[in-house]
Amino acid sequence: MAAVFVDREDSLSVIGSVARRLEEGSSSVLVVEGDSGIGKSSLLAEVHRRWSGGACRVVLVSCVPGLGRGGEYGPFLDALDELSSSSRGGKRRSMWARAMGRGAAAATPVLLSAAIPGFGGVVEAWRAAAEAAVGTGSVPGDSLGPPRMAMTYGIVEALLAEARDGLPLLLLIDDVQLFDEGSRELLNMLLRNLEGEPLSLVLGIGSYASSTVSGAQVEQLLHVWERRHNLLVARHRVPPLPDWAVGELVSVRLQGQDVPVGFAEQVHSLTAGRPVFVDQVLKLWRPGYGTDVPLPDELPDAFRERFLRIDPEVRELLVLGATAGEFFFSHTLAEVTGIPQIRVQDLLHRVGREHGLVRERRRADMPRWADTLHVDWYDFEHRALQSCIRQEQQDEGALLLRHARIAEALERLPRSGEDLPREVRVMIAGHLRAAGPARAAASSAAHYRLARSVAVEELSFIQAEKYCQTALDSARQLPEGSPERDRRLVEAAELLLSLTEVRWKGSGSRPEAPGIDTLAAEAEESARRLGDRLLIARTALLRGKTLLAVRGLEPSLEKLHEAVTLARECGPEGTEVLYVALVEYGRQLPKRDLEAGLGVLFEAEELYASSAELGDVANPVLQHARNLNEMQIGVNLFDAGRFDEALQRLLRCVERLSGEVMRGELPVALNYLAQLRMALGDTEEAEAVLARALGFEEEHQEKGESISGWHAYNNALLALIASRTPERAPEALWRIRAAWLETQETWLVNLVPIVRNLYVDVLTAVGEDSGQALRLIGDTLVETETTQMARSRIAAFCLRSRLRLEEGDVRNAVDDARAAYAILVERGAMPALRTEEVLYDVSRALAAAGDDEEAGSLLVRARAEVSRKADSIGDPRRRDHFLNAVPLNQALFADVPSVPAESAVTVRDQGDSRTEE
Repeated sequence: MAAVFVDREDSLSVIGSVARRLEEGSSSVLVVEGDSGIGKSSLLAEVHRRWSGGACRVVLVSCVPGLGRGGEYGPFLDALDELSSSSRGGKRRSMWARAMGRGAAAATPVLLSAAIPGFGGVVEAWRAAAEAAVGTGSVPGDSLGPPRMAMTYGIVEALLAEARDGLPLLLLIDDVQLFDEGSRELLNMLLRNLEGEPLSLVLGIGSYASSTVSGAQVEQLLHVWERRHNLLVARHRVPPLPDWAVGELVSVRLQGQDVPVGFAEQVHSLTAGRPVFVDQVLKLWRPGYGTDVPLPDELPDAFRERFLRIDPEVRELLVLGATAGEFFFSHTLAEVTGIPQIRVQDLLHRVGREHGLVRERRRADMPRWADTLHVDWYDFEHRALQSCIRQEQQDEGALLLRHARIAEALERLPRSGEDLPREVRVMIAGHLRAAGPARAAASSAAHYRLARSVAVEELSFIQAEKYCQTALDSARQLPEGSPERDRRLVEAAELLLSLTEVRWKGSGSRPEAPGIDTLAAEAEESARRLGDRLLIARTALLRGKTLLAVRGLEPSLEKLHEAVTLARECGPEGTEVLYVALVEYGRQLPKRDLEAGLGVLFEAEELYASSAELGDVANPVLQHARNLNEMQIGVNLFDAGRFDEALQRLLRCVERLSGEVMRGELPVALNYLAQLRMALGDTEEAEAVLARALGFEEEHQEKGESISGWHAYNNALLALIASRTPERAPEALWRIRAAWLETQETWLVNLVPIVRNLYVDVLTAVGEDSGQALRLIGDTLVETETTQMARSRIAAFCLRSRLRLEEGDVRNAVDDARAAYAILVERGAMPALRTEEVLYDVSRALAAAGDDEEAGSLLVRARAEVSRKADSIGDPRRRDHFLNAVPLNQALFADVPSVPAESAVTVRDQGDSRTEE
């Protein structure tokens, strides 16, 4: 629209009320919605012009590509940039000013490191983890989850600190439907912390927002906040211009010309008062047309008519510019067409003067990332104009060819230094993808490089995932079986699965597309066709992990064993892969064969100690594997009844993890230690350990970081402890319900039956409805029939046997007990499964059925098992405590073994106490 602002007084008044409430100490959010071309952006610009310098600080930023800093969190960093550049002093402000002053080359983590004391060391640890993940195909645990949320939290805190330091802050953000992923997350976090702060938001959003994925997500977020906080969030729709405003606009724009009577009314009628449409119509009108000016029926027709008046040579330049995007460079057009750049510039300036379709952007208005480019920059006067020219003026073949040539031309942009800004590399990758199958290989490679870059430099893992997915899509356009296709597919799939490993969904949830195991299998097949032994071993290891998440233990064990074998065959170059594979295999094998599993874990430990290349303390993948191996040995020694060794290992592991920077595995180690404490009868110590584990994750959650699946498991164990005290029954119930809700949201195949069985245990202990408990047990039995998770199956049968025995259903109780015992006999001693507890449950059922001889024999075996474990405790005092303080042990060694079932358990879900089912 032209530089004339008419009407909008109602809309200005609505926004003004937000400013007035802010001045009075009340924060709020106003969503300003408008159709394309309705004048929403002009309205926000007018708000910024009128109220800057008043009782509030007013900052206007935009999400439109090419405006502001760009990149993840771009609009909010632009706001911080403007705020930190003010003349007011202060140590924190100067740090932000210095950080933002680093300009375009500074990635977001670098800016935060410079601006937030103590943040730099953590960022370096995260970067090392990310680099290790993209370089090895293995992710160091949950280490890729916290960085994004911590950065988001840091920016939110910085914005709130800026708002508190000075006059209240009114932040205007235009076109939020174009938010990047990080900015959406930041907005959500900011809204949660906004109430009571001297900060209000006015968010401009297009009515067409829901037509794009990003826009739909922003709309969903805002609707949720409108429902939850209707006093905080309001919405205003920008109306079309009324007839008198259109008349005023016609008078101003066509001042001094012979405008026919009734012309303004005709314009209002046919444009419905949409400012951009009015603007295009007025640009079409010429003196002498009278009232017979051919007013187009649709906005694209108005653009098209103006476009067709232009010289054909210039039209070709504009088509290229429109294909390049919402902005373009004269250098790009000159490179593609072969026209000298100075002539291209002359033609663009002329069309801007005569027709107003494009305008050159001042260098001062270019985003910071363009500082290193030697270019002149042009924008279309409206996004609809660019879209119209791009869509209407070329057939598909020409469009593909133009995209390919634009990509090549952008590679040759004149610049300071060798590297192109990331934003230009994103543009190049997009054009290569748009160029179709002919440039599929280049597109896949470009998007893969972007994924690695943003993961390591920006710690932007969700964006990296998107680039990986595009790299995969492009690779699949290549001929099947070709080495190029296989190589591109393997590298993108391996990186994508590594980046997403911490939140893989199992078979019980909505499947991801493509499914993680399908993708891992595709990568494995491609690696085999390539014949790269190391790559084959790596993809087999990855496949073993996806099989565990999706199909359960047995298929996973087979594939993990294969990965170990393949890694051995690689010789010295495969040492790192062999170590990681041994750790993964050793963590899962005890579920089938406890002693064999311990053997593999000890082999991994020996390999780590004897191989110099594995001692790299700066490699987070190796460090993570070492941590997992150490704690797994500790917990499996516990499973094997070697309590003293287990306790020493786990205490040492917890102590070492507590001193690490990232501490991602600490909740796991604390979980294992708590279970051992519970088994030893040290209930108070166990509860303290679990409370520490929960507090650790919840403290990070308050800073915006996501919690792991271990949070639900630790909360469930704490619920179990609480359920033993009648006065704590309400606490036990709310804890276990919260844990089950968390578990259902993530639905990891190996975690679901654990928490579900604990849920049954707590319900039984507090005397809740046995019907719900039986339904939960039934779900576990159906599920484990498919997943082959034997420990969960044994636990479920034991739980149902106890319930049925309490209800007097002795025959079915015996059937369940024998089913559990049959699996135990077949599989032998298993981790996280107290053999003595299973034997005790079976004995009680058989005794109730009158089979005293077999029941007595099982009790003798159960006592022997407890005695064997007691012998592993060197301290006589602790050994006596184990024998006398643990309810199950008390029951086993009492003169009369038939004690109430609810008091005869130590860890009620002894069938499952690990998430690695």
